[in-house]
This record gives sequence, C-alpha cells and structure tokens, in this order.
Amino acid sequence: MGSLDRGLRILVAIAIGILFYFDKISGPFAYLLITLSIVFVLTSLVSFCPLYLPLKMNTRK
Repeated sequence: MGSLDRGLRILVAIAIGILFYFDKISGPFAYLLITLSIVFVLTSLVSFCPLYLPLKMNTRK
C-alpha cells in the first residue's frame, strides 16, 4: 500500500469520526461507516489491504 493510499484512508476515517461525533450521521449506517473507518485505520497502520490480493492491485510506486 502506497503512502498516498494510506493517507487518504486516514483522512476518510477522521472525516467519518468527526461526522459521527457531531451527529451528522446516525443509525445503522453510521455504525457501518465507523466499522469501515476502523478497517481503514488498521489497514493503514499495517500498510496492507487484504482486498488488494484477489484484485491484484498495488498502490506502491
């Protein structure tokens, strides 16, 4: 996973967290997005996305 990919994932996770904190998103959809943001943060920290393997994607230069 490239650094741009990791950075974008972190930014999206932060944005989702802010929206959730200020009650701009709520209900089951909000919890789905929070789960997604947790996955984004975890995959960014380990620099590996398991979904990229079957799709044969690589975001490194």
